[in-house]
Amino acid sequence: MLKVETEPKSLLHQSDLTPSGFEEEEMLQCIFLMSDSGEVMLEKQLTGHRVDRAICDWFWEQSISQGDSFKQLPVIASPTHYIFQILRDGITFLACAQVEMPPLMGIEFLCRVAVVLSDYLGGLNEDLIKDNFVIVYELLDEMIDNGFPLTTEPNILKDMIAPPNIVSKMLSVVTGNTSNVSNTLPGATATAVPWRATDLKRTHNEVYVDLVEEMDATINRDGVLVKAEIYGEVQVNSHLSGLPDLTLSFANPSILNDVRFHPCVRFRPWESHQILSFVPPDGEFKLMSYRIKKLRSTPIYVKPQITSESGTCRLSVMVGIKNDPGKTIDEVKVQFHLPPCVASADLSSNHGTVNILADKTCHWSIGRIPKDKAPAMSGTLTLTAGMERLHVFPTFQAGFKIMGVALSGLQIDKLDLKNLPRKPYKGFRAHTKAGHFEVRS
Repeated sequence: MLKVETEPKSLLHQSDLTPSGFEEEEMLQCIFLMSDSGEVMLEKQLTGHRVDRAICDWFWEQSISQGDSFKQLPVIASPTHYIFQILRDGITFLACAQVEMPPLMGIEFLCRVAVVLSDYLGGLNEDLIKDNFVIVYELLDEMIDNGFPLTTEPNILKDMIAPPNIVSKMLSVVTGNTSNVSNTLPGATATAVPWRATDLKRTHNEVYVDLVEEMDATINRDGVLVKAEIYGEVQVNSHLSGLPDLTLSFANPSILNDVRFHPCVRFRPWESHQILSFVPPDGEFKLMSYRIKKLRSTPIYVKPQITSESGTCRLSVMVGIKNDPGKTIDEVKVQFHLPPCVASADLSSNHGTVNILADKTCHWSIGRIPKDKAPAMSGTLTLTAGMERLHVFPTFQAGFKIMGVALSGLQIDKLDLKNLPRKPYKGFRAHTKAGHFEVRS
């Protein structure tokens, strides 16, 4: 039985872009894209062995009978095939293999397909997939060859297949030519660095590095921090001439967990000295992702209090700064869903605005927390007839954004650049936002 315990690292590395090292049968045989309703929107056969679409019917029946637990399985053993699945924005990506193969290769490839499609189409949903069938098929043709991952770098794919736009759609209508594939093969596909175009020339050599972090936290009804961790990404925007060689180091790399790299990163310098050595793609790309676990504090607190008797409830929620990060905390908001037994609600706040939607979702937009007073929301909830007390208590979701600081404490030490004709401009910045920040009541 194939089992995945951890988040996959970047398996599609330089040496993994070719079929060497795998048995002839160890390949993906088909890819399906399914909507929320179970409809097969796209089918791409990758090898001579054709996978029957009935595998999708089996998958959907199992998904309905077993619920969310089935949808969270990345690898599934069906009666006839091994199935790899990921879910992105309501679209299920399925890949089938007839024999056992490296499971993380299949999962990582599907993740790459989802990222590339989202980049090309400006998002992922059922309508976008159906409106751009031709481009999706063309991308799959270039990304995988006879079941083996081939070209997965977005920068190179855009040189091969033009992204959809209004001009290209008008030309296809006028000329009848629906293909977006270039007539010439990018030179980078035949080099040792297939993610970077050859002979790049820039008037202004510059590179920007961003630390982008999301804080996930769970706080129980007693106000105790049960879980707090950071998911972070090192995002790079590179506009450099030639074939530059970059080295990025951190002041405190020991705090990083579950690191995952772009294929351009060389593994040995990281394993031996925790240094990122790489030749960057041109433009924007994610250099690495990481997690930092077991944080001990959060920048804000959310304190809900609920009392109920005689068919009514009194709700009070306070929000404030708990651990000052040294930078302004912006875009603070609190959201929660009123319990089904609540017939009506009358809520107001001393700062920000409160909106209650038709589906009983309450949005409290605070914005920036003032220094002179803590924002508070209070009001009365009226229960349905026959209900004396509230038995189901809401869970509060908090959001915030902090520019100029990485809450994990990760710091960039230095960035060295080699093989450049002149001195480049380097820029660094960081920001943190709330991910799944949950406060129970």
